Amino acid sequence: MLKVIRMKVNGSLKELAVDERESLLNTLRTRLGLTSVKMGCEVGECGACTVLVDGEAVDSCIYLTVWADGKSVLTVEGLKKNTGELSRIQQIFVDEAAVQCGFCTPGLIMSAVEIVGEKKSYTRDELRRKISGHLCRCTGYENILNAMERVVKEVSDKEIPV
Repeated sequence: MLKVIRMKVNGSLKELAVDERESLLNTLRTRLGLTSVKMGCEVGECGACTVLVDGEAVDSCIYLTVWADGKSVLTVEGLKKNTGELSRIQQIFVDEAAVQCGFCTPGLIMSAVEIVGEKKSYTRDELRRKISGHLCRCTGYENILNAMERVVKEVSDKEIPV
């Protein structure tokens, strides 16, 4: 059964007729072309599909699009500056070599955005727990944790698009 929904995606209002069973992952990737949202496990275990819905990180593979009706969705594509430059969070991930194959990176970056929005300080162990829902096969997590520590210290929530 189709349902017409309205949601703001990366600052732009979208109106779509979606199947009530369609995942937000599929809507973002196939209908809206937002390929930073990766299709990994499709059961909410790997974190590759993480996006923010009203500022909260969700696994879009197990989040139905109809649940986003009237909400704001943010993906990595929505983080870039008007000039096309990387956001500070993205640049920190690059600077800290927290990317290798890049498959897990967009989801981790979106979790970093959520963490910045919480306006709290975290220890390395607390950050390790906060990213425990993300699987990375390449980096061993040390550089990711280095990046997360820098993000928490250096990035203001005012730098995050709404």
